[in-house]
Amino acid sequence: MVKFLYSATAKTYFNCVIVILINISDKDIETINNNYALLNLFLNKFVVVKKKYKLYKTQNMNTTILGLDAQKTENLTISLNTLLSNFQVYYQNLRGLHWNIKGRSFFELHVKFEEFYTDSQEKIDMIAERILTLEGTPLHTFTEYTELSSVAVGKNVSNDIDAVNLVVNSLSELLKIERLILNESDDASDEGTNSMMSDFIAEQEKTIWMLKSWLN
Repeated sequence: MVKFLYSATAKTYFNCVIVILINISDKDIETINNNYALLNLFLNKFVVVKKKYKLYKTQNMNTTILGLDAQKTENLTISLNTLLSNFQVYYQNLRGLHWNIKGRSFFELHVKFEEFYTDSQEKIDMIAERILTLEGTPLHTFTEYTELSSVAVGKNVSNDIDAVNLVVNSLSELLKIERLILNESDDASDEGTNSMMSDFIAEQEKTIWMLKSWLN
């Protein structure tokens, strides 16, 4: 006869102790063959279980607490920090435009730029909190922001046409980064980041359309 004793400890999922007792005094060849067949079946099943455990352990070692691929998530936090840096420069541009705008469009644009920088401030917070959610660290110094930003710095811009063009060009740069993150997050199955980028893109595209209509 063949008997099996299988146990799993609390420390590991498949820490096995196998005790196989074969009655070697049994002279019946058919019984012995059956016993060896059962032993072979058990060992095959054990190998399958062991492989599944190794796969489970590997997958869990390479995923975050959110269940996302660890490497892809790290890459996403880097991209989000690039977006954060560009938003910070864009935000500061808007503050400058709000303060320095002159001319007949002053009242209209003074209020509009305040609306834009208030919205940008909220988005900056959303981006930083998303980075933290993905277990990254949001950048927080202007040295890092200026190094990573592709948004042009607007200095002493007071003309209405120049000011609006600066906003349009800044939004265009932000859209490029957001589309890259949209694709990255889709590849990483990161629905949270993907949804946020989709919302940003739709809103900014509409803003560009309205500003270009104003310019024309």
